[in-house]
Amino acid sequence: MRTLVLVHGRAQEHKDPLAVKREWLGALDEGAHHAGRPLDLPDDRVRLPYYGQTLFDLVSGDADRAADVVVRGDDDGPDAETLFVREALLEVAERAGVTEDAAREAGTEDVVERGPMNWAWVRATLAALDRLPNVSAWSIALATRDVYQYLHNVRVRDTIEDGVRKALDGTQGAVVVSHSLGTVVAYNLLRREAGPRGWDVPLLVTLGSPLGVTNISRTLRPVSWPDRVGTWFNAYDPDDLVALRPLTAPWFPVDRIDDYGKVDNPTSNQHGISGYLSDARVAATILEALEE
Repeated sequence: MRTLVLVHGRAQEHKDPLAVKREWLGALDEGAHHAGRPLDLPDDRVRLPYYGQTLFDLVSGDADRAADVVVRGDDDGPDAETLFVREALLEVAERAGVTEDAAREAGTEDVVERGPMNWAWVRATLAALDRLPNVSAWSIALATRDVYQYLHNVRVRDTIEDGVRKALDGTQGAVVVSHSLGTVVAYNLLRREAGPRGWDVPLLVTLGSPLGVTNISRTLRPVSWPDRVGTWFNAYDPDDLVALRPLTAPWFPVDRIDDYGKVDNPTSNQHGISGYLSDARVAATILEALEE
């Protein structure tokens, strides 16, 4: 049997790594039940490299303050990280159907200039976004901030990738299942190192992936199929605003990705991992690859 490698996303701090692993496997077991097939995975065939607490400690210990600083910026104007997050948030708002009129109505002051350089416009757009059901603009800001840190902060990237690299080393066929920030990590690492390190990855699964967000895919250009990955299955809930776009052209122009956009994620923000792994098609795709 092949090895299952689970690459988690953000907001996993203050958790027991074994509890995180049990959450993933419990949800996969539910999905397997929906798919009508048993889940029988020996513990030594499942690896979950846990970096949640380290990421939290490296990036910021105060989530509310971090979101405010990242989105608002400082008196000298927005830095590169702030602009990155703002651009993503404005794209999310547009995708969610927040109109210019709705943003102006939500604003507490006269807003004239649109765009990420204008804090008043960003704040008004976030207020309108927060009025939508099951949406937290701060949560989306923090998720985007963590992706930025992974892509631009060498210390953060090396720390995260070291654990994933160790999980993949020594496997004789690894089914890699990733979620949220973890999809960016898995894709970026496999693209760079799967070939040189000789990893055999018959299936890469990306769940709730932000890879289709414009400034994330732009940072990763030129995007390409990772060497030694056989099949790529991407699943998303259309109401999951972190998974902003399908992984198809023009947002993520890589051919052959099996893009599945019919997940009905029952978690509070349509982004939780349990709501993805409990989907029958997601679970069946993973189990079929493990059994081959």
